[in-house]
This record gives sequence, C-alpha cells and structure tokens, in this order.
Amino acid sequence: MKDGSPLHQLTTDPDGLTLRSAREADLPAIIALLLDDPLGKSRERLENPLPVIYRAAFQAMEAQGGNIYLLAERDGILLGCLQLTLIPGISREGTTRAQVEGVRVAGAARGEGLGERLMREAIARSRDAGARLMQLTTDHRRVDARRFYERLGFQGSHLGMKLVLD
Repeated sequence: MKDGSPLHQLTTDPDGLTLRSAREADLPAIIALLLDDPLGKSRERLENPLPVIYRAAFQAMEAQGGNIYLLAERDGILLGCLQLTLIPGISREGTTRAQVEGVRVAGAARGEGLGERLMREAIARSRDAGARLMQLTTDHRRVDARRFYERLGFQGSHLGMKLVLD
C-alpha cells in the first residue's frame, strides 16, 4: 500500500522544501522536534540508543497502513512534522476522517509559513486518499496554535477530552 498511496508521495517545492513520509531512521530527528516544545519536553525522551518504544510505535504505524509521519525538510534538516492517520468510519455516511496529531515546526523555522505548508500538504494528501473530514485537537494552552488552525479553516466544534490509561 505504501507505493503509490497519496499519503506517501514525495514533493519538493521550488525553494527546496521536501515533504515526505518518515522512515524509521528519521525517529531521532522527529523525537528531537517533539522535544523542541514546552509541552513536549515532559512527554518525550531522546536517548542514545533511542528507547525501543519509539521504534515499536513506528513499526505499528507502518503495519496499520493509512498512518504516517509527514516530514518537511530542507537540505536534509528536519524542520517540521505531523502525524496523519486515516480513519475509515460508518458515521457521516461512511466518511473517512483524517486525524492530525503532533504538529511541530522547529523553533528556528517558525514564522516562515512552514506550518501552513505542512498542514496544506496534509489536507491535500488526505483529500486525495478519500478523506472527507479532517480533525485535530490542540491543547487549550496553545492559543497561537488555535488561531493558526482557525486561519486554515478549522472550526471549534467539539469539546476534546482525554483519559490517560497508564
């Protein structure tokens, strides 16, 4: 399913920004990017060797299909990422949803429009893969992120809730 899937396309902009799905070898750079965030600092661990749980999670995502980490890089440097998951469903007349999680842009690259480019690519890939609805949650403390998503056309429609199952 990986080859030819709209989720796994490789695109490069004229300015040299490449958008592609992650490979397992990208995990340390992804974890570093997730850590480059006030909330992420308490959630992730970047160690050498990388904790095995990250590799197991990546392999589970690949085995599931329709679940990728979309990366934005320039000159081989990871500048942004997000997780994009397709969720086939019965409600809304069999609508497939696209779920977005873990959107991050490197601190040094913020303000360059990279997050918007990454999200627009995720929207296009989701649409091309047959999704009719895209959803995401953002921590209520991320006021700037909420404004960013609203600028892209997302609307607050539900109250998001989580239950930690540890």
